[in-house]
Amino acid sequence: MQREQISVFDMFKIGIGPSSSHTLGPWRAAQQFAQGLGQQGLLPQVEQVKILLYGSLAKTGRGHGTDIAILLGLSGDDPVTFEVDQITPKIETITNTHKLRLAGTQEVSFSVVDDLLFLFNESLPFHPNAVTFQAFLNTGRAVSETYYSIGGGFVVKEGGSDQAKQEVDLPFPIDTAADLLHWCIKTGLKISEVVMENELAWRSEQETRTGVLNIFKAIKECMYRGCHTTGQLPGGLNVARRAFKLNSKLIGNNSYTNYEEWVMAIRKTGDGFKNILDWVSCFALAVNEENASFGRVVTAPTNGAAGVIPAVLQYYIVFCNGYSDQCIIQFLLTASEIGSIFKKGATISAAMGGCQAEIGVSSAMAAAALTECLGGTQRQVLMAAEIAMEHHLGLTCDPIGGLVQIPCIERNTMGAIKAITASQLALQSNPEKAKVSLDAVVKTMWQTALDMNSKYKETSDGGLAINIPISLPEC
Repeated sequence: MQREQISVFDMFKIGIGPSSSHTLGPWRAAQQFAQGLGQQGLLPQVEQVKILLYGSLAKTGRGHGTDIAILLGLSGDDPVTFEVDQITPKIETITNTHKLRLAGTQEVSFSVVDDLLFLFNESLPFHPNAVTFQAFLNTGRAVSETYYSIGGGFVVKEGGSDQAKQEVDLPFPIDTAADLLHWCIKTGLKISEVVMENELAWRSEQETRTGVLNIFKAIKECMYRGCHTTGQLPGGLNVARRAFKLNSKLIGNNSYTNYEEWVMAIRKTGDGFKNILDWVSCFALAVNEENASFGRVVTAPTNGAAGVIPAVLQYYIVFCNGYSDQCIIQFLLTASEIGSIFKKGATISAAMGGCQAEIGVSSAMAAAALTECLGGTQRQVLMAAEIAMEHHLGLTCDPIGGLVQIPCIERNTMGAIKAITASQLALQSNPEKAKVSLDAVVKTMWQTALDMNSKYKETSDGGLAINIPISLPEC
């Protein structure tokens, strides 16, 4: 029985950083709660709202911007379109006026201290990322709903199901890598072509192509912006941005004024081994520095791992002549299917599986996509994904200060380099002789996640988070 139907636009979502599970998911949950009040005709009756954050959402919520995301979501703002430079002014207005305009219409009294509660020592059993919204009406009635942010911006309402999406009859139902390979062998289609056929069950091919290219537009704008922005990251760790200086050093005297010219300028810098490694790191740093700065990014499949796939895609574009609409669509479609297999068989949530579920999955997605785009067979594509994840198994999530900065940003550079290496290994190997399958790695990753101590699952209660002395400003 099929677990769930996942589209390319479920795996790749445009949003605002720094975390898909702690920022984008809670934002969407808050939107849904406010919209639900409106649909029930209850908004005019609401006098007060309270928010209860549990588990990982409480422990690292402030560092991940959970409180900010929820206030914006309750206000009716959308993470795809909301101007990032308006985040701080709007939050300051809510804080200083003690007023919140619910769903953008109903003004209620609101205290960020008394009405937004971080329950650090309480967790709910379904998932570590839980939030309860309470609306108190002038009739004396209270409306309460609980949501779980399960990773990658996916949200589940208690008593409900995953984010509503029309269930359709997919021509190629896929839960596992074995399923995917079965359809590829039976039809002779590439993995990206199988994905496109399934996407046609929801929308036209042109709509899918346009949507994927819109995802790429957000990716390249984020990367370009990150490579051309200086300063320090917010949050109190005083982490300096590095992509700007690295880009400036590598680009030399080559001039440009936009992304397209930048691609050509990078090509002029040469393609030596060290040079390419430096550029891949630069691409990944740029995206995740934007993510840490509440910039607009694309979940790939999460925000914390948002730099891996863009960095490898940019490597393909610049150093493998992959700059065409068809190449980009092929890359992202392939990557999305590998991500969906991990989500169905394991998790893409660091709160459930540690950083293997984010950097590891994104590296596997990128490795697979690059391999198909470089001419690999379907078996080699799956082999590349397996190699990439195999060497991320057990990776913990231990963000210092609860911020998506250390070690998160550098981990994206590592994930990108491993993805490229995994692809190269797969392309030079005979997958018929492989001892480990992708499905075996997915199963192992989930078993590892279940065995992993909760200290290493995005709580900042273990690892680097407790061994690096820091002094953050008071909230």
